[in-house]
Amino acid sequence: MLNCPSALASFEKISNLAKNKKIVVFLDYDGTLSPIVNDPDQAYMSTDMRSAVEDAAKLFPVAIISGRNRDQVYNLVGLTELYYAGSHGMDIMSPVRKPVTDGIENSDSTDQQDKDINLFQPAKEFLPMINEVFKILVESTKTIVGAKVEDHKFCASVHYRNVDVKDWPAVAQCVHDILKNYPRLRLTHGRKVLEIRPVIDWDKGKAVQHLLESVAMNDRDDVLPIYIGDDRTDEDAFKVLRELNQGFGILVSPVPKETQAYYSVRNPTEVMEFLRALVRWKKLNSGAA
Repeated sequence: MLNCPSALASFEKISNLAKNKKIVVFLDYDGTLSPIVNDPDQAYMSTDMRSAVEDAAKLFPVAIISGRNRDQVYNLVGLTELYYAGSHGMDIMSPVRKPVTDGIENSDSTDQQDKDINLFQPAKEFLPMINEVFKILVESTKTIVGAKVEDHKFCASVHYRNVDVKDWPAVAQCVHDILKNYPRLRLTHGRKVLEIRPVIDWDKGKAVQHLLESVAMNDRDDVLPIYIGDDRTDEDAFKVLRELNQGFGILVSPVPKETQAYYSVRNPTEVMEFLRALVRWKKLNSGAA
């Protein structure tokens, strides 16, 4: 779809779909909960956004699925009752504290000290290789002004948003030259970022399916997964929901884009408005679902 209807303008239709359904909310981080900024380290979510996500998590299972390192996105969001999936879903952690969600029994949680016990990491064998490539990338790009390499644990990212346009080919060539020596790694593209990932059959769509299983909500007709994201990597999740004919994706974009999502919002502020509308609707209809 190119011109998705607004999720806010279509909320009555969405709420009708949600009647008698168990809602599960999936959220990207950058560009969805926080604005896209020149320095990824400064991509903070607002206090109001955090409050909106926290309120949603009191009523529904909520998961953050990000390309970032899981620990990093966990620290940025700072809510213990969520599921966190870093490295595009290759590093999944269950809530530190059990969320209260419609009486549904979620998977066991751990306390703060033991939070790493409840992990699902399908690409664990690639950790040494990714770490090695990360170090090579840092060394190889250090002469390119504005280039920033990030270690996302199960993938490495090279940001070129702050690189002079004339130097973009140099960044791309550097990454391609390194990958020639690592056939078990692949290159994907995001918003002015090149990402090196393991060659495994896993993406944000697979992470959504795994998380639905984790909360015992897969293969059920009474479940409505809602995935909100802005990046091309989120299309894998939109596609899965479309293929399952279960729930829907909401694209975050100020302009029309070709997408597998059913609805759209223009920016993180509208994401927050949608979450708040969902919470209000649920509270008003608490006996109906």
